[in-house]
Amino acid sequence: MSADALLVIDFQNGVCFGEEKIYNYENVVKLINQRIDNYTAQNKPIIFVQHTDESLRKNSHDWKIVSDLHVNKGTFFVEKKAPSAFYQTELDSLLKRENIASLEICGAETPFCIEATVQAAHNLGYKLYMKKGATTTNFQRYMTAENTVKHYEAIWGFNNHFLTLLD
Repeated sequence: MSADALLVIDFQNGVCFGEEKIYNYENVVKLINQRIDNYTAQNKPIIFVQHTDESLRKNSHDWKIVSDLHVNKGTFFVEKKAPSAFYQTELDSLLKRENIASLEICGAETPFCIEATVQAAHNLGYKLYMKKGATTTNFQRYMTAENTVKHYEAIWGFNNHFLTLLD
């Protein structure tokens, strides 16, 4: 099962290698690359989203997508300045122009930019999918990063209300 397009959110050097390497980095990279290859084989678009702010300055090393991902297979690149990939960006108009009605979402950070994008996409009527374990975080204020990812997957996938979780 795959969506009309793959959306890879904020897998940037400054996000993944900030104060420490982001949780489960190697496994998430492997999984995202598998999804990128799958979508490429089906001639479906891959959309990379990059966050820009004071610490992730456009074109800086921290802003660039990690070199471990198959970035060269990207079809579109969207820049954002807020947690949601939809807020004040061209993403929604791009998806409409390309007749994309469903998205598979992956990337970082689970409780921030992934959460905001899942909610926005859901509210805009997109059908959403996510491979289990395809997001990550280093936010551990209230629980481990592993439990944070599981927590959000449980909420998003509850009765397939927000998205369909893929094994």
